[in-house]
Amino acid sequence: MTAIRPFQSDDLDALYRISLATGLAGGDAAHLYEDTRLMGHIYAAPYAVLEPQLALVVEDGEGVGGYVVGTTDTAAWEVKLEQAWWPPLRKRYALPAEADAERWTPDQRRAFTIHRPTPTPSAVARQYPAHLHMNLLPRLHRRGVGTTLFERWTALAHARGATAMHVATNRANVGSVVFWRKMGFEDLDGLPQGRTLWMGRP
Repeated sequence: MTAIRPFQSDDLDALYRISLATGLAGGDAAHLYEDTRLMGHIYAAPYAVLEPQLALVVEDGEGVGGYVVGTTDTAAWEVKLEQAWWPPLRKRYALPAEADAERWTPDQRRAFTIHRPTPTPSAVARQYPAHLHMNLLPRLHRRGVGTTLFERWTALAHARGATAMHVATNRANVGSVVFWRKMGFEDLDGLPQGRTLWMGRP
């Protein structure tokens, strides 16, 4: 039996594990990192800790196997991260030398993100102010769980005033791109053509 419920504080380790297990274009990134919590520090934990009212988890007989987290105001969220989330992590992780960027390890690339996070393009944050991150372990795929989880999160976000929203996904994660298009998200034009694909839903 699969159940969707609000995030609880003792779910945090599961969010870290899932973030890592889905961190390689949707696949397991555990073999890439020495520090197994770096992915979660960036993409999962801050939302669960600082915006728990918009965090949901999926639980089945094997435990928590998926989550959705997000915020209704991306611009305000990035300010909150600068004030309340990044400072202690910056003390823990050294800023790698940019001159050595071509030789950075995955850990160093994530540490650089902690010190120099890439801001959301202003046009995206202005037109699609809410955003979310959702990850499911393979055992929960192709069962309608993702759709239900998204609908539940959207209801929570709308109740808090959200309207338009966006996601940022890895272009190489074909399954993710297909899913978000099914959920009504469209590719956003006029943005840098890097690894990240920005998608918006009016």
